[in-house]
Amino acid sequence: MQIRFRPPNATCGPFVPILGMLAVAIFTAIAAPVAAEKLSENDLAKKTQNPISDMISLPFQNNTSYKSGPRERTQNVLNIQPVIPIGLGENYTLITRTILPIVSQPSAARGQDRQNGIGDTSLSLFLSPKLPLFGALIFGAGPIFNIPTASDDALGADQWGTGLTAVGLTMQGPVVAGLLVSNTWSLEGEDFSNFVIQPIFNYNLPGGWYLTSVPLMTADWEADDNGWTVPVGGGFGKVHRFSGMPPMNFQAQAFYNAEKPKDGADWSTRFQIQLLFPK
Repeated sequence: MQIRFRPPNATCGPFVPILGMLAVAIFTAIAAPVAAEKLSENDLAKKTQNPISDMISLPFQNNTSYKSGPRERTQNVLNIQPVIPIGLGENYTLITRTILPIVSQPSAARGQDRQNGIGDTSLSLFLSPKLPLFGALIFGAGPIFNIPTASDDALGADQWGTGLTAVGLTMQGPVVAGLLVSNTWSLEGEDFSNFVIQPIFNYNLPGGWYLTSVPLMTADWEADDNGWTVPVGGGFGKVHRFSGMPPMNFQAQAFYNAEKPKDGADWSTRFQIQLLFPK
């Protein structure tokens, strides 16, 4: 998610319906059955590494960017991003991926308050065949929507947008690798065109442990200067079962921005806790 540094001008997007949708997603996840014992921690780890898995999950992903903005301060974005698969007959699954960011952003100039609130919501819909293509390629594609839920116009684009998104990956032994791409265009007002490309690489180890590198590379096609952010890095994760609770996926990654806009952060960290609700 890209945050533009602008002077604050409080607005209120239609975030109440989005919060309602999020509450429904959380309730659906909690009501889902917990995984059967036949699913090992390694099996669950591979499912978490597939963005279009047929598993309900509720990730809480915290991203902290350091030396961000014109005053080189710390920005924090907590993404609440439920994933809900919906079966469509015997051959296809529709996977809904919602990202609701809660943002704490440094001020753009001295004397201004730090902006705290909700950013724009992203909703992606992937139509995916239940069987891998060519026996090995897991694939899904569909529309993506930018919903103007930002509580302050410094925290989002403040306009509706739509575009296309697609993901493809393969699982070969301990390796889960693939690529997710999307581009979102404005539907109103000032033009924006945001591109996302996310390489996916995971190497699974015994006991639910895994090594991971899933950098989020972005481009703002309307930026006056360099609009690219290209992080390089990775980390590790672990799926663990707690007695009487759903399985959880814990993950930590760190990235250095090899390419960035003028006011982009130097580096960032990502910590994630993901509740898992397999069938």
